[in-house]
Amino acid sequence: MKILLVSMNYSPELTGIGKYSGEMAEGLADRGHELTVVCAPPYYPAWQVADGYVANRYKCERPRPGVTVWRCPLWVPKQPSGPHRLLHQLSFVASSLPVLLWLAIRWRPVVVFAVAPATFLAPAAWLAAQLAGAKSWLHVQDLELDAAFGMGLLRGERLKRACLAVERTLMSGFDQVSTISRRMLRQLACKGVALERATLVPNGVDLRVVDPALQAEPAAALRLKLGIAPGQKLVLFSGTMNRKQGLTAVVEAARLLQHRHDIVFLLCGQGEMRAGLEAAARGLQQVRFIALRPAHELGALLTAADLHLLPQVRDAADLVLPSKLGGMLASGRAVIAAVDAGSEIATLVRDCGLCVEPESATAFAEAIESLCDLPDLRLAMGRAARHLAQTRLSSRAVLERLDADLRALAGQPSSRVPALPGLPPLPR
Repeated sequence: MKILLVSMNYSPELTGIGKYSGEMAEGLADRGHELTVVCAPPYYPAWQVADGYVANRYKCERPRPGVTVWRCPLWVPKQPSGPHRLLHQLSFVASSLPVLLWLAIRWRPVVVFAVAPATFLAPAAWLAAQLAGAKSWLHVQDLELDAAFGMGLLRGERLKRACLAVERTLMSGFDQVSTISRRMLRQLACKGVALERATLVPNGVDLRVVDPALQAEPAAALRLKLGIAPGQKLVLFSGTMNRKQGLTAVVEAARLLQHRHDIVFLLCGQGEMRAGLEAAARGLQQVRFIALRPAHELGALLTAADLHLLPQVRDAADLVLPSKLGGMLASGRAVIAAVDAGSEIATLVRDCGLCVEPESATAFAEAIESLCDLPDLRLAMGRAARHLAQTRLSSRAVLERLDADLRALAGQPSSRVPALPGLPPLPR
């Protein structure tokens, strides 16, 4: 089946939406589909176009059989403020529209699958589906408008009402709308998406790549390379360093624990907050920063940790479900999450770690010290985390379900695939 995948972010980005869109395309190609991807050159999370790519030129790639990639120009702001992010997205919408329309008319996809953000790409994807006579699918990776207004990136009640009204109208036009968590499904229902058009497609994790048993030796070698002494506990954050992560609390927690020479903090990633975080951590000997690791080192990095940190700003927990959580759980390590009680993340990690008050350095420090001093509890939580990843977040199960749903949407026969374990359908 011909699938036109529209995702501003795409492989080889190592984190966030680009990572999962790339894995989705390859997984669907492995299941016999033919995909054409319309995306931007890789720029995230550094907000700088990667080496080997340019921001102002079209490029066609064929990275593997069954996948063709069209890179379209976009403007990448140096300071990604709220208004700048909108212009950034709109630049890609403008450059990708001719490619989408040409592919709709000449290539004739059966399904047009759009990934949001960027929300404003949705009209172009919907139009392409109409021109091709194709089914349209919108996949919501995070509720970016809700999050932007919640965190103050965008302001103004009139602007908020206008943006949310446009978003609601856009979502109503798609044949299928999916998102990555049950709470976000409920948010979609509040935006007018009917239950019969709503589908759960969580971000899965490849359990072969992140396997603590297979990665034990590479993880030990990485700890040695990083200078982690025997007996020291490695507390890891790996991902995008942006405002919604609430990483300031992690650096402040490290300052509260600077007397504990047996605890090392490793912050791995890039983003607009990194320079400020490095400045805030100056003088803290137990805090280290490294760049994102290549994809083939991800399993070793996650397994090298003794504890994973999942910081977030207050009230963000049910507007986004951090993609990094699946890898943390699969590594078989305990997780400390800064989330409000009752959020979906709190429910997920309740047996796999501890939940603390968002943006509270004191709460983070107390939880880190507690689990570092209770190795039996920490290891039991790690085993529970691995079990949760195996039963609910396997990328193979997620892709099998998505393949079946895509074929059903297009009216093509497929073998019956059971619902994802632990994720029953929402009541109608």
